[in-house]
Amino acid sequence: MATSGAGDGCSSLNGIVSEIEQKQFTNLPAELLEYILCFPVLKHVDICNVSCSCKRLHDVCHGRGKVWGHQYKLRWPRLQKHYRQNECCDWLKEYRTRHTVGVQIRRTVVSISQRFFTEVPCVGQVLGDSFAEIESLGAPEHFCEDELLSILNSDRRKSLTLKYYAKKILYFLRQKNILRSLKMFLEQPSEQQSALEGAVLVDQYCNPLADVSYDGISSQLEEITDKINKMLRIKNPSHPSLRVTQGDCFAVDDFDLQRQVVVTLNAVLYEQLQYKGNECDYYNPLNSYIHQVLLRRTGIPISLSVLYMTLARKLGVQLEPVNFPNHFLLRWCQQQRGSGDIYDFVYIDAFGKGKQLTAKECEYLIGHQVTADYYNAISTTEVLLRMVGNLLNIGKRGISSLREGNEKSYQLLRDSLDLYLTINPDNVQYLLLQARLYFHLGIWPEKVLDILQHIQALDPSQHGAVGYLVQHTLEHIQHKKHPVEPEVKRRSAPEHLELQYSVGLIMKHKRSGYNCAIYGWDPKCTMSQEWITTMRVHQLSSGANQPFYNVLVQDGTCRYAAQENLEPHSAPLEIAHPEVGRYFSEFHDSHYVANEELQTRYPEDMAETLGTVQDLYHRLMPSSVQQESPNGPEGPSQENQDSQENQDSQENQDTMPT
Repeated sequence: MATSGAGDGCSSLNGIVSEIEQKQFTNLPAELLEYILCFPVLKHVDICNVSCSCKRLHDVCHGRGKVWGHQYKLRWPRLQKHYRQNECCDWLKEYRTRHTVGVQIRRTVVSISQRFFTEVPCVGQVLGDSFAEIESLGAPEHFCEDELLSILNSDRRKSLTLKYYAKKILYFLRQKNILRSLKMFLEQPSEQQSALEGAVLVDQYCNPLADVSYDGISSQLEEITDKINKMLRIKNPSHPSLRVTQGDCFAVDDFDLQRQVVVTLNAVLYEQLQYKGNECDYYNPLNSYIHQVLLRRTGIPISLSVLYMTLARKLGVQLEPVNFPNHFLLRWCQQQRGSGDIYDFVYIDAFGKGKQLTAKECEYLIGHQVTADYYNAISTTEVLLRMVGNLLNIGKRGISSLREGNEKSYQLLRDSLDLYLTINPDNVQYLLLQARLYFHLGIWPEKVLDILQHIQALDPSQHGAVGYLVQHTLEHIQHKKHPVEPEVKRRSAPEHLELQYSVGLIMKHKRSGYNCAIYGWDPKCTMSQEWITTMRVHQLSSGANQPFYNVLVQDGTCRYAAQENLEPHSAPLEIAHPEVGRYFSEFHDSHYVANEELQTRYPEDMAETLGTVQDLYHRLMPSSVQQESPNGPEGPSQENQDSQENQDSQENQDTMPT
């Protein structure tokens, strides 16, 4: 065969490979071809094209080979923990499934924005049909989670609305799995249930986006146990606890040896590691989460007791939980055989640095006498009910103490009710509270009816409260069938001429000093007369007869502020509020960009916001305004641009050739 000429060389540079070059390339050993095709610059589209070029390369790029395995691992590195090392599977099939799930997840996240915008988000209410389609693919759940995490980990200041709903879906999916694990835990025999494992499940359910695992918590407790053993070895090198390997179950019978363990545990936990009861911020829910107790080294009586009891049992001392009123305790039997006499026990106050109390001293602790029943040991299930009950009361306390709603308090109340009713599903009091909460928030009316039906079956005497809620819930369902179009507010209307500020601006409250972002406004105060009186609106110079603004506050609350109390922030920063993504698509240097739904409601505000930003922050940099809005006030919205960019990116990255 003749040697290739210059023209042939030019042709090969243009992508046409000569016959001899092609022959030489495909004759390379399969291992070398795989090595070449695993080069990082090659994407899945390139591999698809290569595999279609000839049979030889098609065989090299087979589904179970290294090439598709490399592509899979390169694109979705977080998923590698779900596969065994050197596991052989159909990587091409895995790639296609993961790709399909990703496309469907993004479609689902985008589609729920309009449904969520006008009402309180309740993910479980609207995901049924969308996730039924995803589940029909037969894909593992971690594919869905991985795609949601990839959305959340994208550019911090952009795609805020997409991230907002992705986060809610991830929250819902993880909670669903944790609830399943909790039900399996509760089905175990009581003697096999670990209070620590139950506490971790409660922690995980209330913090589904945090990195909390039973193995991780156990590992931290092992580190504390090692410190206790190290100190115990100095005091008594022959102590039987020192001969026990990790995971062994045993009990120290001798009381003197038990006492050595308890004294050493107190020394390490409270003196060396400085654990203590949180008296200053007792009602902070973080005190109930075991991973936060370990991180902050503080908690409330029940969380510190679970920690203390677990450590003691690892060292051979069997302590029992006591559901003492207002102050959770542990008891330590001082008799060889089990005793029913409350005076045969020493009671340990883990909140009080492990102080040992008699039965009478326990009553001094709470300031009143109690019956002997309160000194009895309780089961792990009862420990969890007490722990969840504390969280439930903190949620109610947070809602009642705030003049204006806090999303975190409502979420805590919803989560703790879910947990309590999973453990004790027939508690009429909390079933009714759950129904009232959902009704108050205006979410999931069909579930409210199911709860009310269950209450009526359990306790017919509740027919009055049940009947009232059923009637109004049915009205709510009928109202949702004929939704009212949201009011469109144009600032150019004559009645809106007093408005000084617009949606998306970062403001500062002149009196309270808080930072906030505007997400809505009214030309006059629209709150009830009771609210106006309570908030002393009449003391303002313009009273209620001035524009009022809906604002997202840095502390997580949503407030309604008078125009005369607000001023533009001198150095605007992002507002760390959980609802920001519900209203805004992006934070752009000095202001928020309203998403498509909010712009529909306030169609003239973004142009006003851009003008205000130019006057306040960019007087010396006029070019920055041009860069910010190259299309001018009438150009395409930022949300539409972001949507188009995401779509273009998906078309480039996610196209899966057949």
